[in-house]
Amino acid sequence: MSLFRKIFGSSVSASDEEKESQNNNFFPENNISVDERFIYNFKKNGGKFLYCENAQEVKDQFENILEENDWFETEVLCYDSNLFGLLDENKLNYNKPTNPKFLLSSCENLIAEEGSILFSSKQIKQHKPNELPTNIVILATTSQILAMKSDGLSAIKKKYERDYPTNITAIKYFEKAKEEDFTQYGSSAKNLYLLLLEDL
Repeated sequence: MSLFRKIFGSSVSASDEEKESQNNNFFPENNISVDERFIYNFKKNGGKFLYCENAQEVKDQFENILEENDWFETEVLCYDSNLFGLLDENKLNYNKPTNPKFLLSSCENLIAEEGSILFSSKQIKQHKPNELPTNIVILATTSQILAMKSDGLSAIKKKYERDYPTNITAIKYFEKAKEEDFTQYGSSAKNLYLLLLEDL
C-alpha cells in the first residue's frame, strides 16, 4: 500500500482530523519523509492537494475541479501538448486564449523544503508568476518530489542536457497573504490545485 494512500486515502483531500493534527504539529518536520514534508508545507502554504492512484482518478478529479469552480467550456492557458487531451475531453479552449480562467500545466519538480512548485519555460514559457492566471491546476507525479530547490535545479540540468530551459521559477504562495506577513511581500498568491499521480 502506498504511503499517500495510507496517509490520505484514495482520491480525497485531507480530512478535518488530519488538518487538526497538522496544526498541532503532529508531524514534526524533522522526523518525516520527503513526501510527507512536501505535502505538509504545500498545504501550509494554502495549496489544494488531490492524490490520484491512476490516470482515471486524475480525469475524475480534474472534472471535480471544473465543476467546483464552474470552469466548463471556458478558456485555459496550457502549453503542454500532453495535457491537450484532458482539455479536449472537457470542451475547454486552449487555442490562443484571450481571457483564460486557469492555467493547466505540468511542472519540473515539487520542492519539499518549502512546499513549492518548480517551473521552467517548458511549462510557462517566459511568463512571470504574476502574469499567469490566478487559478492554476498542476499535474505532477510522486517521483517529482525532491527535498530541496538545489535538487530541483540539478534535476533540470540533468534532464535537459542540451535544450536547457530558461525562466526557472518556483511558486510557493497559494493563498492571499495576511497583511502583517511581510515575508510574502511582492509575491503573487495563486489558487492552486495539485493533482498528484502515484508513479512509484
